[in-house]
Parts: sequence; C-alpha cells; structure tokens
Amino acid sequence: MTHRLVVLGAGTAGTMVVNRLRRRLDPLEWDITVVDRDDAHPYQPGFLFLPFGRLRARDLVRSRHAFVTDGVELVLGEVDRVDPDGRTVTLTDGRRLGYDYLVIATGASPRPDQTPGMLGPQWRRSIFDFYTLDGAQALADALVAFPGGRLVVHIVETPIKCPVAPLEFTFLVDDWLRRRGLRERTELVYVTPLSGAFTQPIASDRLGSMLAERSVTVETDFLVERVDADARTLVSYDEREVPFDLLVTVPLHMGADYVGRSGLGDELNFVPVDRHTQLSTAHRDVFALGDASDIPASKAGSVAHFSVDVFVDNFLEHVAGRPMTRAFDGHANCFVESGAGRGLLIDFNYDTEPLPGRYPLPVGPLSLLKETRANHLGKLAFRWLYWNVLLPGRPMPLPSHMSMVGKSVPATPATAATR
Repeated sequence: MTHRLVVLGAGTAGTMVVNRLRRRLDPLEWDITVVDRDDAHPYQPGFLFLPFGRLRARDLVRSRHAFVTDGVELVLGEVDRVDPDGRTVTLTDGRRLGYDYLVIATGASPRPDQTPGMLGPQWRRSIFDFYTLDGAQALADALVAFPGGRLVVHIVETPIKCPVAPLEFTFLVDDWLRRRGLRERTELVYVTPLSGAFTQPIASDRLGSMLAERSVTVETDFLVERVDADARTLVSYDEREVPFDLLVTVPLHMGADYVGRSGLGDELNFVPVDRHTQLSTAHRDVFALGDASDIPASKAGSVAHFSVDVFVDNFLEHVAGRPMTRAFDGHANCFVESGAGRGLLIDFNYDTEPLPGRYPLPVGPLSLLKETRANHLGKLAFRWLYWNVLLPGRPMPLPSHMSMVGKSVPATPATAATR
C-alpha cells in the first residue's frame, strides 16, 4: 500500500520538509506531493535590502522546481480548501489531491486590507510596505524621491514575519538618510503595538537604546484603528494620532485564506498545533510548520529550519505508530542589520530571552546583542546558505535546540542583591 504525503506550500519550510523526507521515506511506499500557487520562490529576507538599492529583484527569486528534489511532485495551483474528514485538498481549478498525511506550510502574508484606510488613495504613494517584492521595489522609488519630512515606521500588530525587520529597516533608513545628507531634515518615528522596541526586556532595552542613539522617536502601545489617508495620519483606538509624510508600515499578518475556509485555523488563519511537535490539535494526520502554525515563536526562517530538524524524526515515528520523542523548543536566531556595515545577532527560544554573549561557541565568531562587522557579514552570507544548504535539506552544523553555551545573564538589581 502506498502512503500519500501532501505538503501545502513550497516556501522555506515546505521545501525543506519534502527534500528531507524524500531521503528518509521509501519511494516505493510513499508518494510525496508539494503544492504552491506559482514557480517563483523568493528569498524574503532580501526584501529588506531592496529599498536601499543593495539587492535587485532578480537576485532574490528562483524557480521552485530548481529546489524540489527528484521524486517529489510539484503541483502548481491555488488551494481552495481542505476537507480534513475526507482527507482531500481541492484546488481552485477543481483538481483534487487525496492524502494520508498533510503538512500545511503556506506561511503568513501581510494583509493591508484588514486596516481601514490603509489601501486608500495613498497606498504606494505615501504609504508603503517592504514585506512583499512589489512593495519593496515601490518603496525604493519613494525613498529616492523623498526630500525629507516625517518618516514613520509602523507595525500594525504581531505576530509578523521576521519581527526584527521593522527595526532593521529603521536602522538602515537612518544610515541611508545620513549618507545622503537628509537626516537633519527627517524626523524618524517608530510606532509599535508593543510596550518597547522588542518583546523581551534585555533585547528591548538594547534595541531601544540603539533607536535613542539614532534620535528615533518611539511611540509604544499603539494599536492602530485606522489610517486617515487624507490627513496622512495613523489613528489609534485610544485616539492618539501620528502624522506622516512617508509611512512604511508592516500590515497585519494572516495565514492563508483556505485555512479559515477549511475550519483548520484560528481567527488569523494560523493552525493551532502542539508547540513541540507541530501536530494539529484537532487532527492526527495534519501538521503545520513554519509561519503557518500558531506556535508562540518568531515567524522567521530560522524557526522553520530548527523546527523541521525536529519534525522529520517525529514524523517518521508518528507514521510508524510510535510516540513522537523529540520536542521543538522554539529556537530562533536572527541577524539584525544596524547600518554602517554592522549588525547584531539574537538567539532565543520559548523559555529563554535573547542574552548577550558569543555564538555558536564561547569564542564566537559571532557576538550576541552587540553590533559587529562579523554579524553584518553573517547576514550577507546567509543568502548563499539559504539557496545551497537549507532549501536542499543539507545538514548545517548548528543544533536545533538552543544552547546556553557562550551566553551570560546580565545582573539585575534583584539578582545582584542575592550575591
């Protein structure tokens, strides 16, 4: 009897999964199919660099076929819905795919339509995003024409893909404006729904101090209710207003619409799963990986990578009828570009916030929560690793679980008093 595995989404998580499972599952016993709407695989971290002319669109997009291994069928089409009881995926053109096991890996997408006024007459005129290829390219043109004024970087709500990217953009645009002699003519404002620059106190303090050093005004706890396009103003639910000349926004993120239509998601179309195994809480034959799930971890490529490491062995145990013995710990690490050829690195998981220190060994070569040239070069090098190591499913010499090796916990007044 042949078993059928269907993976929805040939992005980062989906491509890694099919490539790695194809090597581990007997091709005489398993058919593996991966579905995506088109044949264009974007390197999404590169969108950050497009507005500053440091990369071009052609540097960031490659054929999905080039990265899906032999023995996996790549189906191009839009998913209409999943019938979890009938174990069937229906595409919008009417094609139907049956499955024995389903992996949902269709990620998260920015939804500017969910914020009143955002898609009004100022969209792509004075309101831009950089989380899409088209948006990043349009923003590049807007920055070239920007004469100075009030530039606002704004996050609608979390979770979002790559939660440090809005901070990175702020640091990079500060550097970009300084090099063009426009910084003195520009007021930079960072508007966030969080209570600080980041979600965890140590990293938030460090990143917040970096914004202060660059004279960036920070507006916290700002929950946007609407965008007044005519007045070029963000309006919050508590009636605060933030005017702008140029708005760079990160819209609300949601999972794929078919997830909601199929009754598989929460209010944002993210699939509820066990945070350690990625198995659906409602269906024993459905998993969700990467940005598509509701796990309380960053929606970042590193999370997809580390969780897939854990998932592959768990999946083999699960389909063999054995308990899954490995547990994903929420491990994430992210480079944070800070301008002037430097960057930070943060490394954390469900239980441990980003801490200072060295990575991946006590002697480095990378520094945690510290701006260095090496971190910047690491961010640039990651693009090569993505195409040549991660997507093909080749092993990387990094543990999937977070390690405390090389990290230090800063003393606080409370801890210092006990010493």
